[in-house]
Amino acid sequence: MSKTKRAKFLLPILSPLIAITCALIVGAILIALAGANPITAYTALFQESLTTYFGLGNTLTKMTPLLFTSLGVLVALKAGQFNIGGEGQIYLGALGSTLIGLYTPQLPALIHIPLALCAGFLFGAVWGGIPGYLKAVKGINEVITTLLLNYIAVNLVSYLVQHPLKAPAAPSPYSPIIAKSAQLPIILPQSLAHAGIVLSLIAAGILWVILERSPLGYQIAAVGFNPIAARYARISVESTIILVMAVAGGLAGLAGASEVMGLKYRLFEQISPGYGFDAIAIAFLSRGSISGVILTSLFFATLRSGANVMQRSAGVPLTVVYAIQGLTVLFIAISLAIETKIRIKTQSNTEA
Repeated sequence: MSKTKRAKFLLPILSPLIAITCALIVGAILIALAGANPITAYTALFQESLTTYFGLGNTLTKMTPLLFTSLGVLVALKAGQFNIGGEGQIYLGALGSTLIGLYTPQLPALIHIPLALCAGFLFGAVWGGIPGYLKAVKGINEVITTLLLNYIAVNLVSYLVQHPLKAPAAPSPYSPIIAKSAQLPIILPQSLAHAGIVLSLIAAGILWVILERSPLGYQIAAVGFNPIAARYARISVESTIILVMAVAGGLAGLAGASEVMGLKYRLFEQISPGYGFDAIAIAFLSRGSISGVILTSLFFATLRSGANVMQRSAGVPLTVVYAIQGLTVLFIAISLAIETKIRIKTQSNTEA
């Protein structure tokens, strides 16, 4: 393997690792300033999240929606589109799978589970395809439309679980439990880890093949790199934009479906604690790499999984965990800025 190819392969993996390491170092300083022991805090965080049986299961459970949604943000970025609507797409995907789980209760699991997953994907794809259509046909900025659709989706689900979908005599807004045949199997007994993590890794593999080894992947990259040149190559820019936004929404919809089918078994008013927004940071941290998305999703899931344990064991406020996430994004942004500056300078010297 040549040095250029080796660097192209390693950079997407090393870059988030370096950013994460720097964020943890600065986070250690913040922990010390808060009056806690950084070593004790990080030991509790990573031991609980990665080395204990239940903690690992909890980490994999939280990684599932993060990975699905960040893959959706990533595929949109490949085509030059910014999908800020992952949160709303999660809610719509959760709604779609819930409807199948509630109103088709007599199906066998081999049919019921795929059908509920397809409904989650379809509902999310429609919610992602709307801003894709508006961008491609009407020229409306997708950042605005995806962001606004988040609020519509969240409030739509809130209304449904408070009124038509609310479980009888429920003390708080949530739907009845979906049929047993629509629930994802647990892959680690006596833990929360369900088959959704396997499905998300399969989705990552399929997406890698599409983006890196198929004509469609070339088409998406061409549109993202230079839409004008893509048109000269007879690539339909409008169709590509609609397609990638629909796929992005569908992947986020699978995140919502996995939360309902594998973890909560019913639709809640607050089905997502902000996975859609974390996914934006994860996708940018990955530098367009599927392996980077998997790695960074695992890191963010680890932080979420071990945050409460770190607070109990070392007295570290939960806000420090969110600060570490923000610092990770900050460091990757700095590295991207430096890399861009070096590349521009190198091109200038070459032209001179």
